[in-house]
Amino acid sequence: MVTNNTNKVVLITGGAKRVGAAICRKLHAEGFNLMIHYRSSINEARALQAELSLQRPNSVAIIQGDLLNITGLPNLVAETVKHFGRLDVLINNASTYYASEIGDIDEAKWQDLMGSNLKAPLFLSQAAAPELRKHHGCIINITDMHVERPKKGYIVYSVAKAGLVTLTKSLAHELSPEVRVNAVAPGPVQWPENNPQFDEVYRQRVINQTLLKRVGEAEDVAKAVKFLIADAPFITGHVLAVDGGRSLNL
Repeated sequence: MVTNNTNKVVLITGGAKRVGAAICRKLHAEGFNLMIHYRSSINEARALQAELSLQRPNSVAIIQGDLLNITGLPNLVAETVKHFGRLDVLINNASTYYASEIGDIDEAKWQDLMGSNLKAPLFLSQAAAPELRKHHGCIINITDMHVERPKKGYIVYSVAKAGLVTLTKSLAHELSPEVRVNAVAPGPVQWPENNPQFDEVYRQRVINQTLLKRVGEAEDVAKAVKFLIADAPFITGHVLAVDGGRSLNL
């Protein structure tokens, strides 16, 4: 355990499974206490809490919330501070991801994709800012390698993640010098669940486009997040690609 992270507190959205859970495991191993937000994955959240609490008692709490309801976002911060006494790091990890092709975009898709990927990170960051300033904390946003080269058929998602990059840089300005704000942009790390588009032919094409000729692991994203939080005190407003070089080869 890294002792200088002891008692520091992380609030992570969508932290119960997949990349979010990998980030939780990595930061917990580094000594951070965690407030793990989930929307509907209560079983996964409880299981992760139990797993990590066995390693270090009273170090993990979970909280349910609908990020599209922005009036409830300050409560996520308040409950974190109430439980642990402070907040040092906010990780905007939760994301909705699905296609939105021209001719099939409606307001509901716009509100859902923009809400989870851009609106919620803005309003949650705003709610967390006073507490983060107290402790010279940081914000990490999880964006996407496709922000510069949008993925065909995913217009609204691509726009939202591009907005999240600009939000990252804007918040770095607004919250300096007390709070650092950075982003991690994953590439092919984990395939989306229950999406027939990502068949074996598609996956092999993606691997061939990746300079390292393989997909990454959720742990790769977790390591990048840990670096920006704990090992990069002079980095802010930066987007760190974790994509095996694929964004250079599209």
